[in-house]
Amino acid sequence: MFTAEFSMRALQRVLRLAAVLAAIGLPIGLFYGGAQPVAVGLIPAPWDKLAHAGVFAVLAASVGYASGLRGRPMWWLGFAVALTVGAVDELHQMTLPGRAAGWDDLAADAFGAVLGATSLRWRRVVKRWVERRLGGGS
Repeated sequence: MFTAEFSMRALQRVLRLAAVLAAIGLPIGLFYGGAQPVAVGLIPAPWDKLAHAGVFAVLAASVGYASGLRGRPMWWLGFAVALTVGAVDELHQMTLPGRAAGWDDLAADAFGAVLGATSLRWRRVVKRWVERRLGGGS
């Protein structure tokens, strides 16, 4: 019999695997993709700041969720890893032709990292909602 408890555990495993893959894949994509000539001017200002914030929000949330930690340690880990990747990415851009590092980009990365890490606090709300749906409304 397919129970709500079993299906919730299965869903959590799938989500954790997706978070691990995103936490690994995003930095690889940033460093490899950012080194390609096509990356120069790919997203025009000011929209590039929105892209920075979005990518680093997903990275922080992915790292935090994949860690299996809870509460503040999860928040700090997600934020710190995302901000570190952002700083290293900006340093990397200094070595690439046509690319430039910027404090404004790092600020957008930090803003996204805060949003992504903070979004992890909504996990309980989402979990309760999913459990109600899988449990048949009970």
